[in-house]
Amino acid sequence: MSSASASDTALVAPVSGKVIALADVPDPVFSSGALGEGFGVAPTSGDVVAPASGTITMVAETGHAVGIATPDGLEVLLHLGVDTVELEGRPFHLTVAVGQEVRSGQSMGTMDLAAIKAAGKDTTSIVAVTNSAKALAELRVTAGQAQAGAGVATAVLKTTAGAAGTVLPAATADDGLTGFDATARDIIAGVGRADNIRSVIHCITRVRFYLKDESLADDAAVTSADGVIDVARAGGQYQVVIGAAVGDVYDAVIKQVPRLAEGADEAEAAPAAPKPTTPIGWVKYGFSSLIGVITGSMIPVIGVLAASGILKGILALLTQFNVVDTGTSTYTFIDAMASSMFYFLPIIIGFTSARRLGADPIIVAIIGGVLTFPSVVSMADSSAEDYHVIARIGRTVFNSDFFGIPVSLPEGNAYAYSIFPIIVAAWLASKIEPWLKRWIPAVVRSIFAPLLEIFIVSTLVLVVFGPIVMTISGGIAQGVSWVLGLSYPVAGLLIGGFYQCLVIFGLHWAVIPIISQQIADPGYSPLNAIVSASMIAQGGGALALWVKAKSPRIKQLAGPATISALCGVTEPAMYGLNLKYGRVFITASIGGAVGGLLTGLFDVNMWGFTGAFVGFPSFVNPEGLDGSFTGFWIASIVTLAVSFLATYFFGFKESDFETERTVEKVRLGNREPVAR
Repeated sequence: MSSASASDTALVAPVSGKVIALADVPDPVFSSGALGEGFGVAPTSGDVVAPASGTITMVAETGHAVGIATPDGLEVLLHLGVDTVELEGRPFHLTVAVGQEVRSGQSMGTMDLAAIKAAGKDTTSIVAVTNSAKALAELRVTAGQAQAGAGVATAVLKTTAGAAGTVLPAATADDGLTGFDATARDIIAGVGRADNIRSVIHCITRVRFYLKDESLADDAAVTSADGVIDVARAGGQYQVVIGAAVGDVYDAVIKQVPRLAEGADEAEAAPAAPKPTTPIGWVKYGFSSLIGVITGSMIPVIGVLAASGILKGILALLTQFNVVDTGTSTYTFIDAMASSMFYFLPIIIGFTSARRLGADPIIVAIIGGVLTFPSVVSMADSSAEDYHVIARIGRTVFNSDFFGIPVSLPEGNAYAYSIFPIIVAAWLASKIEPWLKRWIPAVVRSIFAPLLEIFIVSTLVLVVFGPIVMTISGGIAQGVSWVLGLSYPVAGLLIGGFYQCLVIFGLHWAVIPIISQQIADPGYSPLNAIVSASMIAQGGGALALWVKAKSPRIKQLAGPATISALCGVTEPAMYGLNLKYGRVFITASIGGAVGGLLTGLFDVNMWGFTGAFVGFPSFVNPEGLDGSFTGFWIASIVTLAVSFLATYFFGFKESDFETERTVEKVRLGNREPVAR
């Protein structure tokens, strides 16, 4: 083996025995390179030593694995035996603990080779550098017999230019950040650095940036960051698709740019794009702004909405099987837990939309409280004898007045379940607040500014904008309902096939209020049932990739993406896989169209918010199990099968991955790519 340079790290044999190439290790996960480059040792002795100097970062409870972080940034994993986790620690007796410093070749304990063999397990010990893609330029391994503690491999570190022309190892050339912190650092740099970020929010899968200048964002740089699936630009946002770890990455971004946590910059969230100069441009600008406001308002609460929907379905199951009786205090408490999010939606969305638009969140939340105040809600009952019904317009009733001005309130409790009137209120508040602050003397501003803002905005919403918005949103909902009523199967075919196209551009948020309205009245949503089928379809496409693809990296992406989509979150599957490989998205969407068609043919409805397989309780009719529940399972299973089979046979070929594989090899210095 050639001599090591200053930027190289020596790795030693963790046990005495025969050193073998990683490809010869009898464990496909390691031998494929999925966990990084390394080597194996077929042991002749059970004495175990540290393969490298550094800090112990992990000791498995079963004693079969140890993690070490070296001073120059390598993350080294020592795995004792193959499938030995099943032995529950009996053959292993390690003497090191997390946080302990060890030297290369230092004793770390023993393993009982005879006990491992007696259990039918392979004793091969494996050393892997789990951050190979980031830290290693090359790993040189010398095969053959070696004693424990003898040097058997040299890790050649990636290098980058340091200060004053020096060359530093890549793992230490940056600020020492690792994991989610390193991902956040790379994303921040890729979007044009912290100064270019106006504000940031996140949903279930994406970190969504509002940038001062989107042209400064480097898509390729952001996408290359560890943990980033893809990027998208939609609704005035720069969206970084992460997947299940989005909350961790978001927290890391906030930690590095603390001002973003304060919400003070939400008013500046809209991108500083030039104003349109044509009528069509103004239409596009207005539509993009509207979608941005809806997105920014709904994203912080969408997870809670989903949880509330699941709880509604669980309560329906409990009552269906006579575990909980309606009318009991237990039922009332659980129903309050499930329904409060929907009932008080204007208060919650008032807070989030105010932050998005730059108004005072507390004041707008109070205005949301006006819309849901019990005595105001009771006025919407057109049969109440205390109020005079003047006229009906759709579902809106003129049944009260304000200083003699007729006030129309939606029948039932629609304000309590709607987001659009309170978003308008937040917009009005954002315009009125600066004017009040400018004209009210500072000495009395803290009292009279909120007083006047609440009175003015509440009056405008109740008398003018609320009825207009409810009439428009009611018309849209009725239009969707009309299409569904005209031909539910045809509507299912079209919506099931094309709904995920809306998700690509972030436009699906405009549909969510319609679904919320349907769940509020009449109490179920056929539209959401179709959407559920489209989610499962994307999961079927990702599942086909997981089964058919040979690339470890594709399999590592496809597994979690499939689970996520089948649980109702499709972005990891679409952005990480289906859209990237062209026909996969199309074949998956064909499955969605078939699922939507069957959903319509079986007349499936949803009584909750959460769809896909995890949302099966949402398909339980509170009045008793009916065809919706069985229709959901039939449509969902057929959707999954059609999407899987169409993708498996027609969606892609193994050659589709060759270009990406070649690019990755060039990036890694003509070495085979490993899964991250």
